[in-house]
Amino acid sequence: MDFSPSPRAAELTDLVGRFVREEIEPVQADYRRDVEEARLSGTWAESPIMADLRAKARAQGLWNLFLPAGHDQPWAEQFGTHGGAGLTNSDYAPLAEQMGRATFLAPYVFNCNAPDTGNMEVLLKYGTPEQQQEWLVPLLDGRIRSGFAMTEPGVASSDATNMAATAVVDGDEVVINGRKWFTSGSGHPDCKILVFMGLSDPDADRHHRHTMVLVPVDTPGVRIERQLPTMHVYDEPVGHGEIAFTDVRVPTSNILLGEGRAFEIAQGRLGPGRVHHCMRLIGQAEVALELAIKRGLERTAFGRPLVKLGGNSERIADARIAIDQARLLVQNAAWKLDQGGALNALSEVSQIKVIVPNVAQQVIDMAMQMHGGGGMTDDFPLAAMWTNARALRLADGPDEVHRGLVARIEIGKHR
Repeated sequence: MDFSPSPRAAELTDLVGRFVREEIEPVQADYRRDVEEARLSGTWAESPIMADLRAKARAQGLWNLFLPAGHDQPWAEQFGTHGGAGLTNSDYAPLAEQMGRATFLAPYVFNCNAPDTGNMEVLLKYGTPEQQQEWLVPLLDGRIRSGFAMTEPGVASSDATNMAATAVVDGDEVVINGRKWFTSGSGHPDCKILVFMGLSDPDADRHHRHTMVLVPVDTPGVRIERQLPTMHVYDEPVGHGEIAFTDVRVPTSNILLGEGRAFEIAQGRLGPGRVHHCMRLIGQAEVALELAIKRGLERTAFGRPLVKLGGNSERIADARIAIDQARLLVQNAAWKLDQGGALNALSEVSQIKVIVPNVAQQVIDMAMQMHGGGGMTDDFPLAAMWTNARALRLADGPDEVHRGLVARIEIGKHR
């Protein structure tokens, strides 16, 4: 296997990295101030900075970079990436790392943010032409945003087959009832469509009981009750909503792929998305290490630079080693996905989902320690980055679930 980037990936990585450094990083603080002030005023409005950055990125062809290789050419011609064709997972990985350097803003600028990327890939892979025209086209165009309604407060959602909210076919309609939470994307004012996973046939086998349905946010019976903080961080203006669905009715034409096929869709959706998450975390870890070194060289205590005190040089070395190890593991998972799809990389994707958030959390924690009390404030990005890394040890499945999958695969080799 060869992890060196293709010429096109190398070019795009350079372009994205330069855009992040020159256009995004200088306005990050202003953007965060704008959206936080909007949240505190109760409006959850987008900052005008976003529209300006998105226009610049799109003008440079840095748009929908996540689109997979092999997707339908008409979408590439109209909305696709720089050069018109999609990227492999291996080619996209270094781009995601560059976006991770400004992870609270950059993915949105390039229209490469979760959960929209996963929802767009679902529509691209499983949607009917009518569903694609109504929802995929405006998502690719950046005119709307979306949410993914899967996790529930009343069941152990780490097991997707536990989902208890219902999506029952009644004639030519689907009737939806239940409650979802941590529905990412639902706080944004442009969120117009939800991908909902619901129980449709409790008597079927456990992997064919659920159905995924497209639910417009403005459908009667859909009520966004609140946006949930994650360790006091609201992630405005995107948000993670708790949503009640009460006798919501949508046409059966809104069903994705077919009744009872939600689990199949969910598994296909999560592989590439986990690579995206992990590579963005690698980018965050790199930023944290850079900040730690700069702080350690600039500050002195007890007559010596901080990098020379208390084992800090060894901690910096350990961070470098851990980041590079984690990156290689993600590149391996991306390569396996490219070679044979999600089923070919089940263990590898679960491995990165365990190791990368843990490595990022540890590196960021080290950088916070190097910054002293300042590392815990909003004067530096570290506290927010730590929270993001900690949250991603639960998002898309907790560490324990992924370790369990890796163990089952390993044990199965010897039976």
